[in-house]
Amino acid sequence: EITLEANPTSVEAAKLADFRAAGANRVSLGVQALDDESLKALGRQHDAAGALQAVRTAAKLFDRYSFDLIYARPGQTAAAWREELGRALAEAGDHLSLYQLTIEPGTAFHTLHQRGELVVPNEDKAASLYELTQEILTEAGMPAYEISNHARPGGESRHNLTYWRYGNYVGIGPGAHGRISADGKTTAIRRHRAPERWLDLVGESGHGTGEASPVEPQQRIAEILMMGLRLTEGVGSERFADQTGGTLKNALDARRLGDLAEEGLLELDEAGLRATAAGRQRLNALLSHLLNG
Repeated sequence: EITLEANPTSVEAAKLADFRAAGANRVSLGVQALDDESLKALGRQHDAAGALQAVRTAAKLFDRYSFDLIYARPGQTAAAWREELGRALAEAGDHLSLYQLTIEPGTAFHTLHQRGELVVPNEDKAASLYELTQEILTEAGMPAYEISNHARPGGESRHNLTYWRYGNYVGIGPGAHGRISADGKTTAIRRHRAPERWLDLVGESGHGTGEASPVEPQQRIAEILMMGLRLTEGVGSERFADQTGGTLKNALDARRLGDLAEEGLLELDEAGLRATAAGRQRLNALLSHLLNG
């Protein structure tokens, strides 16, 4: 699987055939919305018609393609989201990424939100939109295999599964991160963010590594859980043992685990540890309790 991530602008869409010829065999397009007003509010440079044209071009060129949408947008209703998902499914291949809009500190959206100029649906409305998303996509044969990612059987993104299963991955370009595990140890690798410094380092030493630091055992367990519980399959017992040398039962606080299981948010059995549908909807709070008490 060689995935190209691209924006659905006319300029980038025109290059898709060249990327296919160069060896990319899957494409993921950052559509984000199917109406022009929302795209403008999200600061995107493309319009809905252009985005759909890019998706159709990708469908002709690639056997596997995906695109993303953002929901819980300002003023968005359940009826509007249902209609938008219907249009998205009519264009979809084997994969869709559907992200809930979050307001992160330090972003332009956060500043607007603080001023009251950007009003997003409250938690209850956002939760309802999430539940509607799961219902519609499951009925369409594209259930969630991860909180924000849906696929037909066999259409799951392999590189994304690598991250969520805590496999090895290499970050190469400026600012990229990687995780490499070998001999029971995990090393976190970060490349220099400044392109000029990165280029200098590549010239000097053949790589642009800014920092390589060991991931301590407890931090590794926390990272495995934070990534793996996003998956519907959860954290597998065998994989966890291979990655840590221990068992899930011994790694977790029994009281906290019991609390979350009793509330119907987590399930632990011989196969592994999984967040339930209700647990995945509250994953940040669940992880905070599980890891910190």
